[in-house]
Order: sequence, then structure tokens, then C-alpha cells
Amino acid sequence: MKTRAEALRELRRTLSEAGFETAALDARLLLLAALGISATDLITRPDTRLSPDEAETLAAFTHRRLGHEPVARIVGVREFWGLPFRLSPETLVPRPDTETVVETALDLLPDRQAPLRIVDFGTGSGCILVALLHELPRATGLGVDLSFGALVTARTNAADNRVGSRCHFALSRWADAVSGPFDLIVSNPPYIASGVIPTLDEEVREHDPTLALDGGPDGLEPYRILLNEAGRLLAPQGLLVVEIGYDQAEDLVSLARIYGLEILRVAHDLSDNPRCIAMKRS
Repeated sequence: MKTRAEALRELRRTLSEAGFETAALDARLLLLAALGISATDLITRPDTRLSPDEAETLAAFTHRRLGHEPVARIVGVREFWGLPFRLSPETLVPRPDTETVVETALDLLPDRQAPLRIVDFGTGSGCILVALLHELPRATGLGVDLSFGALVTARTNAADNRVGSRCHFALSRWADAVSGPFDLIVSNPPYIASGVIPTLDEEVREHDPTLALDGGPDGLEPYRILLNEAGRLLAPQGLLVVEIGYDQAEDLVSLARIYGLEILRVAHDLSDNPRCIAMKRS
């Protein structure tokens, strides 16, 4: 059997030759997950030989990656806001861009020690809601999703990150089963136009749940629903903070006016693209 170091080199070479730009990082993450070891274990014991079971698991992981399955889905966990989040087929893989929603909401809240009520529509893995509750020690939250599987995953993530006692989860199509008021509404809704989904990168198109991607004919249908419900659900000084596609800021500003909302901020992601919009009632 190969040593850990030999297996890592071989996997890195295999992925590189297959055209993966992040071959070195992918190989390391897949090896650590397949062997169930830490980075420190790999560094301090590189000459330990793989067991037959470890070699078989690593081969299966390699096969899945060569089929363009995202590494996070293969290993089953992804970090977001410095916290670990388990994944399932019903959830998106949390992305660094989405941290812009958390950052913007926290920056606009006047008192992080207040007993805030938060709702997260389309909660998925629960990453936005759990990250916020982690930073807001007296807040309580409600995660809403149309997928029961996603809600199971979100509940697990809330418990794993020690905020489970301060949040609940509801199966609902947007706000159909929800009543306010809430001090903070957050959402990373589906915002890809239906016709664009077949053209997306294979890793997204084949492995992300369509329910979490499809925003209707123009990609804006979930925003119309959320902005329409904001008047009913927001507390008088409440905030609505939503993630948007890189090219949707102008459309969202126009929709906000139609639904009587005032734009507080258009925040940009690390690539300097408009990534989220914060609003309140006018």
C-alpha cells in the first residue's frame, strides 16, 4: 500500500492532469477526509501506509471528483463564517460570497445584545441563520424551507454549532406558514433565471438542488414574494437583507421602490460584485 505522502502526490497529479485548477487543495482535502485524519496527522506521519479500507475510500472519492462532484459534497462538510456545516443533497454548498449577507446584517444592527427575532427564508444548510445566532447571543431564529431534507440538515447544523436551543425550523413555501414581526429577515433565495440553469457549470448544474437555484423566468420571482411579505413581517425598525446575483442590483432597487422599501446598503463581495441588498420599510 502507498504511504500517505505517496497517495497525496498521486492524487494531486491525477487531478492536475484532469484539468482541475485547485488540484493540490482538492487532493489534500480528499485525502484527509478519506483517511479521517487531521492536517497535523498528515504532516507528522506522512510515511504511514494506507489500509485497504482507506485506499478503497480514497479511490471512490477520486472517482467522484473526476466526475466533477464538488469536494465539499464528497467530504460532506463546508466551513462558513468559521463554523462547520454539514451538507446534504437538498442544500447548496455555502459560499464565501454569502458571508456578505451575515456581515451586512451585523453591521447594520444597532445592538448585538438585543433579543432579536430573525427569520431565514430558504435556509438550506442553515448557514446564514446559524452564523447570525453565533454572533447574536440573545437572538432567536426561525429557518424556513420548502425542503424537509434541508430542514433536517439545518437543524443538525444548529445543534452542532451550539445554537440549536435558540432556533426553530418550519416547512413552508416562503412565508405561507409564517407570521411576524421579525427584527431581521435574511435570505439567499434562488435567483438564477430558469433558462440559464442548463448553461451553468457542471459542478453546479449536476450537483446543486434545482429548487435552490431556480428563480423563475427572470430570476426575480422569489424577491417579489419576499419584498411583498416584508411589510407584514418586519418590525417597525426591522431589516431585510438578501443575497442577489451579481447583475441584479438595479432590478432589486427598482423592486424595493415598488414594494415601499428603502434601500439602506448595496454590499459587494470579495470580487467587488454587488452581492446583497439591505432594506427597511419606508
